[in-house]
Amino acid sequence: MFRTRRPHRWRHALVLAPVVALLAACGSGSTGTGSGEVVLKVVDPGNAGPLAVGKRDGTFDKALAPLHARVEWVTTTPGFSSMLKLFNTRELDVSDAAFSPVVGALSKDVAVRIVSVSDPAGKDQSGILAAPNAGIHSVADLAGKRVAVNPAGKGEYILLQALAQAGVPADKVTRVPLQQKDAATAFATGKVDAWASFLVPYQEAKANGGVEIATEQSIGSKDNTVFVFRTEVADKHPDIAAKFLQTVQQLTTQQRGNPADFQNVFDKTGPRALSGPRLTDAIRLGGEATVPHLPTDSDAADLATIVKLFRDNGVISRDITAGDIFYDLKSKLTPEQLAGLQPGR
Repeated sequence: MFRTRRPHRWRHALVLAPVVALLAACGSGSTGTGSGEVVLKVVDPGNAGPLAVGKRDGTFDKALAPLHARVEWVTTTPGFSSMLKLFNTRELDVSDAAFSPVVGALSKDVAVRIVSVSDPAGKDQSGILAAPNAGIHSVADLAGKRVAVNPAGKGEYILLQALAQAGVPADKVTRVPLQQKDAATAFATGKVDAWASFLVPYQEAKANGGVEIATEQSIGSKDNTVFVFRTEVADKHPDIAAKFLQTVQQLTTQQRGNPADFQNVFDKTGPRALSGPRLTDAIRLGGEATVPHLPTDSDAADLATIVKLFRDNGVISRDITAGDIFYDLKSKLTPEQLAGLQPGR
């Protein structure tokens, strides 16, 4: 079972305050400034969701100010597995993600850990699309075909899970490793027969004629949504990690109550803005969003199924446990800091 231990020296927190301040000034986790301010580098949220509203309204900076910290928003390419270099070079500290790419990251010794988990809304928004003229109408038809996947990430998980469910040996399908941007081009130009994709790229490809043959919903996906911290940052600034997570929890609760306010946050028109049925669907999903929680034993069980699938199919070469992936934030916090977080299920 996934267990956490309460700290046995939390009562010395006040004594350690000067040390914490010194760490913040050094900036050895996130970027530090001469004034001792910690700059938390967070993936830019785009035009929708709790992070976007928090960015627009300055909610995160207001919450972090008493801890002498603020957020810097980092523009990235779609898909967590495409960001790993940014974590390695300390250009990114925090991102949303899913179980699967974090398992892939740990197998490559990228020093990141999961601090929270939530059940994903909209499992019909990710899946496998076939090219319109590929003659593919079911997962079974993928045998002998070329399928684009982001390697050791959600796309590869979706494909492997779908094949296992359909009883199709994974070695009967050619997995073409491409990140989302390159996969979109390969799919549009016919260089691959199908594409295991997710979120906006998936929705756009489907709207442009891609034939949906499976979704995360239909394959029984366990690839839960998570927030990931660079381990060094969480180690040095657990209070900042906790306050960031608490703020996400509060914003997600607000989104559930009024999801329309969390769409088209910056742009009401233009390429980033949603309209019509896509906007209606996004608002529906926002109302179904679940509030992130600290990892639980149930989450560890879901995670184990993904690790096994990747291990059995050669995606990773070693076993990875929940203890390797989940960050034990509870043990780093005082009871007062922990009380501000909503508990796990």
